[in-house]
Amino acid sequence: MRAGHGVGEGKKDAGTVPLQTKRIILVIAIISSFITPFDGSSVTIALPTIGEEFSLDAITLSWITTSYLLAISILLVPFGKFADIRGRKRTFLLGISVFSVASLMVAFSPTAEMLISFRLLQGAGCAMIFGTSLAILSAAYMPGERGKALGITIAAVYLGLSLGPFLGGLLTETIGWRSIFFVNIPLGVTCILLVLGKVPMEWRDAAGERFDVLGSVLWAASLVATIYGLSLLPGVTGILAIATGVLVMALFFAVELRVPFPVLPVQLFAKNRVFAFSNLAALINYSATYAVTFLLSLYLQVAKGFSADYAGLILVAQPATQALFSPLAGRLSDRIDPGIVASVGMGLTAAGLLMLTTIGHDTTIPFLLACLAILGMGFGIFSSPNTNAILSSVEKRVYGVASGMVGTMRLLGQMFSMGLALTVFAIFIGRQELGETVLPLFLAGIHMAFLLFFALCLLGIAFSLVRTKKGGPKTREKCPFFRTRP
Repeated sequence: MRAGHGVGEGKKDAGTVPLQTKRIILVIAIISSFITPFDGSSVTIALPTIGEEFSLDAITLSWITTSYLLAISILLVPFGKFADIRGRKRTFLLGISVFSVASLMVAFSPTAEMLISFRLLQGAGCAMIFGTSLAILSAAYMPGERGKALGITIAAVYLGLSLGPFLGGLLTETIGWRSIFFVNIPLGVTCILLVLGKVPMEWRDAAGERFDVLGSVLWAASLVATIYGLSLLPGVTGILAIATGVLVMALFFAVELRVPFPVLPVQLFAKNRVFAFSNLAALINYSATYAVTFLLSLYLQVAKGFSADYAGLILVAQPATQALFSPLAGRLSDRIDPGIVASVGMGLTAAGLLMLTTIGHDTTIPFLLACLAILGMGFGIFSSPNTNAILSSVEKRVYGVASGMVGTMRLLGQMFSMGLALTVFAIFIGRQELGETVLPLFLAGIHMAFLLFFALCLLGIAFSLVRTKKGGPKTREKCPFFRTRP
């Protein structure tokens, strides 16, 4: 069954998907894009309460978050390929069902070990959701209208990130931390009912291909080693783990070049300029921005002496601005080369990071809010056009893989960003406890971190602009932005 074939229906392509069905698919994508970041950000707020209930040390407590992220990162691309072969709607339904059931099991976990195990299961469900929802959306919406739909969907991601800490804290304080996971269930059930009742077609553009088990195992092993190493930086063990991950990744690429149906068509990186540089730009952008919230949270509480809830209220300015500008940027990327729009966004992000290198004891709240607004504007303008560029540069049969790569670049960038920030702190502060005695060193450290992030953004702008100099691959879609030149 090829793309757009409904069960018992005649042949359809993305251009003939009924308008009402497109809108239902967009609603499903919005809900599923909100639910996963909301879960992650709300749980972070509840960690101290969970740790107190189960008497957990800091390392064990961190695995409640790490296990979830690890499962997502290693399974995104394999599940994306699985969806391309077996059916994206089927895989999405399986993912949202697993995620919803796992949420219920987490909420009733009697021990920390079971909670962490069910968080792994949640992460597996999330990988199936994220690896298919964007692919289904891209199959339903043609180039010229896809950017707007992607922009709205990505705005839902930022809304989840914005509301997660606030609602998570409110639920934890009033009902208990377990109530956070109950929120996922009605949203998940809504998605299941909408898919079953309102989306009759299926998408299987790689039907007949064999699933690459060896490639999937090597991919997972490489990412596990790399992510584990990033969490241990700047220690020697962390460096060795990252080196092991890089070597296994090299082996993965060698294997993928020789198998007939690779889990990740690595030729995309060699032959598809837009795909390669758009993914690299995403990796760099997340690497340069993710730790900003972490650093400013410490700055507001340590250097400025604000309470945690007041600091959180200030930091909401960034994701709120991102949610505002993402749909506008997505719509703009339907009319202008997405690479150019994304490059402008990264330029604004660089400007915001440069402004943050000047913060100190006397920095005013309006200045911080202006920095956060510029960062949010920059990231909002970058994200949806860059995703549009990635998905519009490939053939339909690898939409699942491409959307999986979008999520993988995000997670790797987030881990690298935190690893870089913690390395800077290790150099400037060491293992000293944060407080007034180390405040000068702390400020010097965050200045250096923001300077490094600014330099990363400049590099990202260069890669982002390079992709616009040539057209994309020979795609089956006649995308006006990515036509192949002779």
